[in-house]
Amino acid sequence: MVDICELLRYNARVRRAYFESFTKLSWEEFTKNREASFHSIRNIFIHTLNAVDYWRSFLQKKDFGAHKKFDEYDSFEAVKSYMEQVEKEMRTYLDSLSSAKLNEIYTAKDDSGRPVEVTAEDVLIHVFEEEVHHRGELIALLWQMGIEPPMMSWKGL
Repeated sequence: MVDICELLRYNARVRRAYFESFTKLSWEEFTKNREASFHSIRNIFIHTLNAVDYWRSFLQKKDFGAHKKFDEYDSFEAVKSYMEQVEKEMRTYLDSLSSAKLNEIYTAKDDSGRPVEVTAEDVLIHVFEEEVHHRGELIALLWQMGIEPPMMSWKGL
């Protein structure tokens, strides 16, 4: 059975491959409004980082705080710096997890604003799914641009 921590580490490896492929685009192509969920490739990518960061903060009972607006990420270096920060904090959190912590119960809000009880594992599965969802969107945008997305492989498969 695959554990959620392993899946999130896999997501981080794939995320880095995608970021590297994005750096081969011009900044204009990376930030162009493509009428997608968060408009540009940059914004979608940052949204996924924000989701990882938000939910990790939630699980650690830390304040998510104010984050930069998409347009404030004005270079590949700025995006990479944020990605590395998010990945480091998530890696530290995942390394601290025990079975008991994975089963710890939290109260979150559903889409209607009603409280719902979830485990840490439930939240982490959501984080994984959120990124996979938007990665599919990024794949479609790259294909529309005539660019082959980076290869994704689970343990070399």
